[in-house]
Amino acid sequence: MKQPLDLEKLRKTAIGGCIKALVVLVLLVHVPAWTFRFWQGWLYLVVFTLCMFWLTFYFVKHDPALVASRQKAGAGAERETSQKWIQGAASVVGLLMYIVPGIERHCTGLPLPVWLVVLANILVIVGFWIMFLALRENGHASSIIEVKSGQNVISSGPYALVRHPMYSGAVVFFLATPLALGSLWALPVAMLLSVVIAMRLLDEERYLKANLSGYDAYCRKVKSHLIPGIW
Repeated sequence: MKQPLDLEKLRKTAIGGCIKALVVLVLLVHVPAWTFRFWQGWLYLVVFTLCMFWLTFYFVKHDPALVASRQKAGAGAERETSQKWIQGAASVVGLLMYIVPGIERHCTGLPLPVWLVVLANILVIVGFWIMFLALRENGHASSIIEVKSGQNVISSGPYALVRHPMYSGAVVFFLATPLALGSLWALPVAMLLSVVIAMRLLDEERYLKANLSGYDAYCRKVKSHLIPGIW
């Protein structure tokens, strides 16, 4: 028999994970810059922190089972060998996306205009919002590729437009992050990370077509992977 969730323990674990992620992010952004006088970095961290904690508190309250399932993450948690490699690559490239802006700050002072940095931070929020809509619609959205008992194909909400709206939001978030940090050097890294995500979703679709009833028919109905009407 499935044990009920300990909501208090889940809340503490989720908040603890957010704090650890924030500490790591502060170090990744500021240590390579070799200065804390990095306003682009602090602005981004404020935006990221508010979005991350908002999502965490919302889903701990409204869908704790989703939060619990998403605590299994990373290459080591994946069951498919192909996804272990893809997740490993995504982790390395993702770290570089945060390290490079600090190096550029140290070398160039980051000359991007303030309006562009602010606009990019707004796009970071948009990326989080798209991911929120996808997670709210699909309570089976684990951090790893799996099919749960009783899982059905979700075709409503953002899933009526694209097959992988959570990845759509992630790509918006990735591409906006370098500019939000004032960096042009990290933009190609974010593009590479988006390519890795595209590889992940294609491999995920292969798995879901083989293991989730009705997914093949859903793919015939909803043609777009990430961008409505384009791909």
